[in-house]
Amino acid sequence: MNITRENIDPLNTTIKIGIQKKDYETRVEEVLKDYRKKARLDGFRPGKVPSGLIRKMYGKAVLIEEVNKILSESLSSYITKEKLSILGEPLPNEQEQQPIDWDHQEEFEFAFDLGLAPPIEINLSTRDKIPYYTISIDKKIKESYKEEYLRKLGSFKSVEQAGEEDLLKGGINQLDMNGEIVETGVSVEETSFSLGAVKDNEMVKKCKGKQVNDTIDFDIKKAFPNDTEISSILKIDKDQVSSIGPNFRFNIKEISRFEKADMNQDFYDKAFGKGNVTSEKEFEQKIEEEVAAQLASESEFRFAIDVKEKMIKKVKIDLPSTFLKRWLKAVNKDNVTEEQIEQDFEHFENDLKWQLIKDQIIKDNEIKISDEEIRDHAKKYAKMQFQQYGMANIPDEYLTNYAKEMLGREEDAKKLYGRKYEEKVIEFIKEQVKLDQKKISSDEFNKLYDQK
Repeated sequence: MNITRENIDPLNTTIKIGIQKKDYETRVEEVLKDYRKKARLDGFRPGKVPSGLIRKMYGKAVLIEEVNKILSESLSSYITKEKLSILGEPLPNEQEQQPIDWDHQEEFEFAFDLGLAPPIEINLSTRDKIPYYTISIDKKIKESYKEEYLRKLGSFKSVEQAGEEDLLKGGINQLDMNGEIVETGVSVEETSFSLGAVKDNEMVKKCKGKQVNDTIDFDIKKAFPNDTEISSILKIDKDQVSSIGPNFRFNIKEISRFEKADMNQDFYDKAFGKGNVTSEKEFEQKIEEEVAAQLASESEFRFAIDVKEKMIKKVKIDLPSTFLKRWLKAVNKDNVTEEQIEQDFEHFENDLKWQLIKDQIIKDNEIKISDEEIRDHAKKYAKMQFQQYGMANIPDEYLTNYAKEMLGREEDAKKLYGRKYEEKVIEFIKEQVKLDQKKISSDEFNKLYDQK
């Protein structure tokens, strides 16, 4: 076997691998012998199929497979031995790679292009300033948190007369032009809709004050211009909506009104766990703590964005752009066009530069993640996921088991380690640079994202 390398420039290199018959012959023969032992063909006893017939049937496929294995092993071994830091994956050289005649060739030559990561030097000091925003806790934010709790734990209660936002339950029947029920028309015994979702103001006015057993005749297509809503109310397929008439009669069987939760001990127990909060004052304190924690999290999230932007500007990194565009096209095959790659390439480049910067900081400073750290990170992530579904008081034992399951799944574990390493890199940078402390309101903070 012969391996040569030609450096095109500091970021691009071509590797040529020559494979001779002696490199693959033994491997091919061993595979064909194994095929012969296992072959089951009519007219031959097991293991007695002629070698020539086995070679004729499987020889070419085995040759291709074994040569490709040797090629992959050799290329990977060479990259490791030469300590090449590559970007993307090797790509066949479009000019020098000749077509292969697997039926007649005994020697093969392959040429691969590689994109190389440039050397990076990172120097941080207090001369590097990065903004750090502290968000003021104002009454508006606290009230929104309180409102969210009261609504989240609220419920629907039956009322006698319909209001503008109430939920109506009952039966619905299709009417003809004369206001008579169509016997073969759409008819549903039990359905519901919220008056808050109705787009026809005249219908809302008509419904206000209605009581159980009252009826309402209305144009369903004016009330609900969205075909998906109509199909849900009438319990029909969405593609049937366009073919039905618009006039319907709704028979009210139940009127429900959503009411926020009462601020009592039952509410406190549901929100924060039994006995953890016992008064409105303690409830206010909990809200204050949650708001502070959330705003601190938002500050850190924003800081991470500003760190990334600062480091990409500070650390000048040249990339093999032409190679990377080829690689993106190859790995995405027919899913993206060259125009899409060009359009998104700056974003891809910045993400890649940031990854290279992170990797260099991790390497230079020997940043590690302990087993305890990754377990705690997994539990924190699990807790956050449950909170998104309104499950705030998950027992610690359950979080521990769920975190263990995530770390047991290779793909999930990879993502968790990636997030934790980034968190540690951000923290490292935070300790090295000067923080430009800025205290701003929540509205001002949100406007920062509009500036990008």
